[in-house]
Amino acid sequence: MSGIVLSASVRQNLLSLQSTAALLATTQNDLATGNKVNSALDNPTEFFTAQGLNNRASDISNLLDGIGNGVQVLQAANTGITSLQSLIANAQSIANQVLQAPTGYSTKSSVTATAIPGATANNLLGPSTAATVTGGAITGAAATTTKLSALGTPITSADSLTIDGKTISFTNSGGNTVTSAGGALDLTNATVGDLLAAVDTITGAASGSSTLNATKLVLSTGTASPLVIGGAAGTLTALGLTAGTTALTPPAISGKTLQIAATGNGTATNVTFGTGAGQVSTLNQLNTALAANNLQAGIDTTGAITITTTNNAASSTIGAFTGSTATQFSSLTAAAPVADPNSQAIRASLVTQYNQVLQNINTTAQDSSFNGINLLNGDTLNLTFDETGASKLAIAGVTFNDAGLGLSSLTTGTDFVDSNSANAVLAQLTQASTTLRTAASSLGSNLSIVEIRQDFNKNLINVLQTGASNLTVADPNQEAANSQALSTRQSIAVSALALANQSQQSVLQLLR
Repeated sequence: MSGIVLSASVRQNLLSLQSTAALLATTQNDLATGNKVNSALDNPTEFFTAQGLNNRASDISNLLDGIGNGVQVLQAANTGITSLQSLIANAQSIANQVLQAPTGYSTKSSVTATAIPGATANNLLGPSTAATVTGGAITGAAATTTKLSALGTPITSADSLTIDGKTISFTNSGGNTVTSAGGALDLTNATVGDLLAAVDTITGAASGSSTLNATKLVLSTGTASPLVIGGAAGTLTALGLTAGTTALTPPAISGKTLQIAATGNGTATNVTFGTGAGQVSTLNQLNTALAANNLQAGIDTTGAITITTTNNAASSTIGAFTGSTATQFSSLTAAAPVADPNSQAIRASLVTQYNQVLQNINTTAQDSSFNGINLLNGDTLNLTFDETGASKLAIAGVTFNDAGLGLSSLTTGTDFVDSNSANAVLAQLTQASTTLRTAASSLGSNLSIVEIRQDFNKNLINVLQTGASNLTVADPNQEAANSQALSTRQSIAVSALALANQSQQSVLQLLR
């Protein structure tokens, strides 16, 4: 074979044909596999780069299952919280029924104090005692019929007497003309009795309030106002009086204190009776002071005040009475309330219903799991978002059974017996509802994060795979055009080779 000599043109055409055949084979392989880079021999850089991208896409794709399960774990917990909220609302409805049910006691604890004469709802203190002044002995004043001009020190027209700032003058004629604004007494006929009647007229006291006690004037204002005496010194001496102001005597209860120990879960009562700042003088004021201790007061027509527990503390006995009001409240002892069997039976039924709701809270929390993870039973959800393990999220679970929500089973005869006990349960349920809302918000936030990362990973996988394809995937249109061009080129090369062989064929003909 080494002795065979081909012409240059034949050799050139053979090489061209071989090259075309090789290119055509490569193009056909690209069309068959769909890739322009099928091995590192085709293009090492693009091959290994694409392989790295595809490997990363595969690793991230393997994480999607775990992320998807994490989404379902969060969805299960969220579903559980929604159900727990409904159960809490059911429990609140039961507790509210207690508030609407009849009072559980036919007779509540109460005490009635000693009556305060003259006391009313607008004046618990009763009326003040009249301001009264007893003067000194008057010479010659043997009786109320004694004339003023006949006293040991006779009254003259030059004298005058002032009562509560209103003047009584004395004249020798004109008759007695004293009114509530003052006036004059006629010395020709005015007696001690006329003077006493004039004082009562000016002060507004009932007729006969001011009297003569032996030889002493006793002046009184009833309950209208303090008694103010003034006038000329001689006149006061003649009548045995002294200038000055005498105040009304306050009621016996004024200034006294009332203390009641805490009733139920109330605040101990400590009030002072009187009309001063912070003191109590009306029924409304007393009830305001008693409200914090679950008590209320009323007053009857005799002036007797009765204090009773409110519905909030119907099951409680009023706390011990102390204080300085010895004649009204001190040392009183309240009787215990008397339970109403029918009402208590209703309340006992509500206790049973409430406890059943708590049992369902426990089972709902226990059942809120997915794939063995329960975020409502203290489990923790651990998620990995990237192939290196650097991007992670740990979602700590909570324990949302009755104890975890701050709730506990109720006891018949102890709980729901009055409004206070129902309100205490309602306060716990309100806090539990707030806890659930907070947890739901946290779960929602975490679910949003996980879903965002889930979508991100899906899109990233697409980006990586697209990048790898851009490096290795063949363009069908381009490869088809190449194949067609190479086929044409191959046909031309075959024809060229045939032409190059014609000269050798001519020599062969000569040899024949």
